[in-house]
Amino acid sequence: MAASSSFASQSSENQMNIITVPTPTEAVERAAAIVADEIRSHAAPVLGFATGRTMESLYALLVARYRKGALDFSSMTSFNLDEYVGIATSAPQSYHTYMHEHLFDQVNMPAGHGHIPDGMAVDLNAECAAYENRIRASGGIHLQLLGIGDTGHIGFNEPPSAFDTRTRPVVLDPVTRQQNAGMFGNNPDAVPERALTMGVGTILDAKRLLLLAVGSGKADIINEALNGPISEKVSATAIRLHDNATLILDEAAASIWKLTSK
Repeated sequence: MAASSSFASQSSENQMNIITVPTPTEAVERAAAIVADEIRSHAAPVLGFATGRTMESLYALLVARYRKGALDFSSMTSFNLDEYVGIATSAPQSYHTYMHEHLFDQVNMPAGHGHIPDGMAVDLNAECAAYENRIRASGGIHLQLLGIGDTGHIGFNEPPSAFDTRTRPVVLDPVTRQQNAGMFGNNPDAVPERALTMGVGTILDAKRLLLLAVGSGKADIINEALNGPISEKVSATAIRLHDNATLILDEAAASIWKLTSK
């Protein structure tokens, strides 16, 4: 059975639901079930999506539910966290391509309902402002899906990122460029230097947050996010201020946090 625990070390923090399960597969299954339930619970669901290898498995489970007739995307709208600057939407490394390949083109989501920042926009600041307006016009995000980067970022909110930031252009940390080099021929220098990202404040505006992390490589940063000081230096610590945040971790990702929280 999955273990579940809550963490709140400071009076200013909200209590989080932290779910630990033995394996990455179980973690992804739990997260996919929560996302599916959220979609079913709204007449016009608005979801915030993330990218990455772990998310590929989650989207595959959502597609499988759709193909079985257990999930309907026909009234859904989505907003992705981020996109690289200077990469065409059709490029294999773009998050536009990623989302169409792993979800949008596999389900009955209406064309144009999946929103991703345009990293090729002539005026990046205007694009970011328009993205914020589209989120507001949708009524806000019901559930925002999150991963966590090696710098502790959510979205591409590299350190330091103020907790009231909105969608904006950012410079990517060298650690992040190294982490994401796999899609660029394992060459971190080929990873774009900039991206557009939802700000921490934009993320915190979502009605519910769901962070998914698996593997021992995430153990140190998960412990920092949960046990370290709430700080702009680690944007993931901001989720401890949200009043409806769930973290799903496999045992490897949760290992250091469990030891230090006893």
